[in-house]
Amino acid sequence: MKKRFRNKTTGALILALVLALTAAPSPAAAASKQILDSAVNDGARFVLNTVKEPQVDSVGGEWAVIGPARSGYTVPDSYFEGYRRTVEKYVKDCGGVLHDVKYTEYSRVILGLTAAGYDPRDVAGYDLTAPLADFEKTIWQGINGPIFALIALDSLDYPMPACPAGKTQATRDMYVAEILRRELKGGGWNLTGGASESTKNQRGDPDLTGMALQALAKYQGKPEVKAATDRALDFLSASQDSAGGYTSTFSSGSSAVESAVQVLTALCELGIPVDDGRFVKNGKTLVDNILSYRNGDGSFRHSADSTGNNQMATEQALYGLVAAQRALDGKSSLYRMGDAVKRGAFKPVEIIGLPGKHADVKKAEIVSPGKTFADTQGHRRQKAVEALAARGLIGGRSETVFAPDETMTRAEFAAIVTRALGLPGKTATPFADVSSAAWYAGSVATAFYYELVGGVSATAFAPDNTISRQEAAAMVARAARLCGMDSAADEATIRDTLAQFDDYRTVADWARSPLAFCYYAKLLDDEALDIEPTRAITRGEIAEMLYRLLDKANLL
Repeated sequence: MKKRFRNKTTGALILALVLALTAAPSPAAAASKQILDSAVNDGARFVLNTVKEPQVDSVGGEWAVIGPARSGYTVPDSYFEGYRRTVEKYVKDCGGVLHDVKYTEYSRVILGLTAAGYDPRDVAGYDLTAPLADFEKTIWQGINGPIFALIALDSLDYPMPACPAGKTQATRDMYVAEILRRELKGGGWNLTGGASESTKNQRGDPDLTGMALQALAKYQGKPEVKAATDRALDFLSASQDSAGGYTSTFSSGSSAVESAVQVLTALCELGIPVDDGRFVKNGKTLVDNILSYRNGDGSFRHSADSTGNNQMATEQALYGLVAAQRALDGKSSLYRMGDAVKRGAFKPVEIIGLPGKHADVKKAEIVSPGKTFADTQGHRRQKAVEALAARGLIGGRSETVFAPDETMTRAEFAAIVTRALGLPGKTATPFADVSSAAWYAGSVATAFYYELVGGVSATAFAPDNTISRQEAAAMVARAARLCGMDSAADEATIRDTLAQFDDYRTVADWARSPLAFCYYAKLLDDEALDIEPTRAITRGEIAEMLYRLLDKANLL
């Protein structure tokens, strides 16, 4: 689904991009869309002409591969093959040890190889993902370690390798928790603060905050991650300058293109439109700001008061604009590399879920083993409730009370189903009754984006309304489609499945197919005599349906 910009900016570029996506092309829109595409193409051409043989390095290396590889620019296969040979020789020469303490070296090369289409788990006989299984060593250099470990491992959903020699076996949840531990009290992150209480009051840095959000983008289904993300976005919005950019602690008091790039990339990873009103200053978006550093030859300057070109600035500006370009074109994000062209053989990646699963659907890990509630002991829904609660997918009315026989609101369901599928958070909805400040705003926006829920009208969601059994069936059937299940049923199957119930004629026409699917897929119990389509479904029943769905979809 293509992401639509909300028309809140007066910048000519973004306005034209909006029109290009939402209306018939006009000469002005086509010309303005061409500006972004031209900037990407010119930037990629400059990088390829400047970095003819990319090395293992932070400049003239992996980023000179990632930007062109993820862009729409035509890059010869020989460029990527040359990089692969260089990496292989480098790895062989250093005996597979890229660095003793800076484990971001491994993460960066993993990203470069994945973008180029090669398997980082088999480079001259070495698995470059293996060091990231060592939690202590990965976090040694500070917050950069867990940030880029997550970005790298999640770029192609690489499994976390075993760490038999390390002190602590890492998990993705541990890296997420480490990033959250370092959050600053004012929202956001910086390079050195947050690890201790004495440094919690330091001010955040836009570069590091943007990077942290890029790593956390795939974990928005966790309430604590979503809350930290919202605080970080508030910090970044307040820190943006009048030209739509940022001044970083790394830029000596001057605004820098690299800072704007990190924030822009974060927004794109989070699925937030570039012209979100929070990130438009004086009609200038982050894209406008980055383009203001552009030179005529396709290169970019580092800061507003610098001249000439800067290679690091150029490589970063390129991949930031590529992130925006991919968002506009409805493609996967910069760091979701499942669509990267494979130029080499890949070891099998553990298949999580069904073959037709949407790429954004993720498996939830157990975060609270043994979680239980006093009022579910012996309840028929106990197993389902505890399985979801152990994964942080469903919560109780309190720490000890789940209330399995109480009803559930539409807002609560949106929160649970988006967490259950691990969907990245979204922000835009057409619903006037969903306040951006409401606890469920992000969940409703995400559920709406992925077409799991609709409104009761074009502009109303009715978040506090309870859900009926037939409404729940419709929503769960949509979730099943995202999980790769075929939830469509022909008329004969619908009739044969529903006719066994005494009250099947009371089912709404729109609910017949999803209810039939939920019964024949065994997501709903069929031992009762009646469907009771309009009865409010209970929290326990919802837990049971989602538990069975995740189980059948190989997501437990």
